Amino acid sequence: MTLKQREQAFVQLGLFINRHFSNQWLPKEERFHNDLQKLSEIAYSYNGWFTPESISRALNGIAFMLEEQGLARFASSIKEPQTPKTVAVIMAGNIPAVGFHDLLCVLLSGHNILIKVSSDDPALIPFLAGMLIYYEKGFAPAINFSEGKLIDFDAVIATGSDNTAKHFEYYFGKYPHIIRKNRSSIAVLNGQETKEELTELGKDIFYYYGLGCRNVNKIYVPEGYVFDKLFEALYDYKYVLDNKKYNNNYEYNRAIYLLDLIPFLDNNFLMIKESTDLHALTSVLFYETYTNQEQLVEKIRPLLSNLQCIVTNFEIKGIQTIALGCTQKPDVFDFADNVNTLDFLNTI
Repeated sequence: MTLKQREQAFVQLGLFINRHFSNQWLPKEERFHNDLQKLSEIAYSYNGWFTPESISRALNGIAFMLEEQGLARFASSIKEPQTPKTVAVIMAGNIPAVGFHDLLCVLLSGHNILIKVSSDDPALIPFLAGMLIYYEKGFAPAINFSEGKLIDFDAVIATGSDNTAKHFEYYFGKYPHIIRKNRSSIAVLNGQETKEELTELGKDIFYYYGLGCRNVNKIYVPEGYVFDKLFEALYDYKYVLDNKKYNNNYEYNRAIYLLDLIPFLDNNFLMIKESTDLHALTSVLFYETYTNQEQLVEKIRPLLSNLQCIVTNFEIKGIQTIALGCTQKPDVFDFADNVNTLDFLNTI
């Protein structure tokens, strides 16, 4: 396969996803659309976090990554390998099809992939891989799955928690590798945000129920900040309580805070608690105050290696940020942990 052929298979996959959610099904692909609908229903019954809305959002995000012009620019840095290597990819399962970007990078780079899917998301990645083979038969020998111990591979990309990362380092440290740990995202407010801007922030907080590394778990606010306007702007996201798993987390965490006499703010579906910690529990948003931008930068800079996104609607000197509401629509150039996967694959 040429690089162009590989690119085109991914472009066609993106177009298929777009057709699926716009109900513009092609007759020859109707069986695949039906399969995707059934898989989505099964995924939700198997994993209560994977609501139809979350699956739709994740797949549409993949289609956004696979837009033809952007994908061509993305692939322009690829160096065709003289001898394709087999890259073992251990995928997370916190949000639907979260490992797709690694699959894209490995196959687009001309290497073979050995996938170990998460037990929390066992069906979506195999379906997408099958669609790639449908559009480009040359992918068939390049895509394999492992249900047991990983064997016969040349490099590793593994995503997990800080604890699992230690095990990954032990088992895979001798191979060329990317091993990802816990990351989170933060928002920085200055009190001048409009209600519309704060409502956009709700996407960063609540999409995927706060389970992704791009979700905002913590906000920085100026001293004396009044949270009433933020609570009002977030009211439209109260639907998260309709999800039994989120509701259980909210009720449990609220009970613990009350029993331990821990002070917090509450709007009946989100608790806001002051903390210097970075990673908040599901249904909890941490906050920390700052007095001026210099102090803000002093607080944030030591955390950069643990942050995926910093969202704000004003400039923070020396800190790369994105706008409120934009964390959950990454483009194809947004690498997990800010480690360029293509550069890694070019060197193995």
